[in-house]
Amino acid sequence: MEKFKYVKPTKEWEEKAIDFIHEFEEMNSPINGTNRLHKYLDSYDAWLDKIEQDRVQPLSENAVPAETFFFVRDNDNKIIGMINIRLALNEKLKKLGGHIGYCIRPTERRKGYNKINLYMGLLYCQEQGIKEVLMDCEKDNVASAKTMQALGGKLIKEWYEDDKYHCVIQDYVIDVDKTIEDNRSVYENFIVENEPSPRR
Repeated sequence: MEKFKYVKPTKEWEEKAIDFIHEFEEMNSPINGTNRLHKYLDSYDAWLDKIEQDRVQPLSENAVPAETFFFVRDNDNKIIGMINIRLALNEKLKKLGGHIGYCIRPTERRKGYNKINLYMGLLYCQEQGIKEVLMDCEKDNVASAKTMQALGGKLIKEWYEDDKYHCVIQDYVIDVDKTIEDNRSVYENFIVENEPSPRR
């Protein structure tokens, strides 16, 4: 059985991380949930500094504390996806963005991997005491909507965003504890134990 883990980005993952982003570019696929890694391909060390600062960032209207992980398949140590988890929300993220951004590399899609990715993200949220997760997606992003729905996401709002994306946005809310309890038997066997260590 394939198993997965979250890995905190380090210098040792640089080559695989850049290859991961290049796949999106080569396939002209949107990039989400990478905490702007695609903007730092020539300065990976600076990106590592950025995500380390994000971990201890105080909540403000300009920034929020966040964690970023590589979603790695343990069988071959390949970066399959990424996730960016905002541990608190300012008013801007309450309106657009929510707690979690995520992605799966184009060649690994349609295999159910992002459901595992989101389940692991919710486990991490639970460790941090987050009881309710707010997420959103463009209405046309059916795959992301189905992932959220499969992990307990309830549609609470649909609205037209006319400032940045100019499209219909769907807002979902997930009851973290209930979703984990309801899905434990489905996803626990896919997870490598003790990855990652809880944030302190």
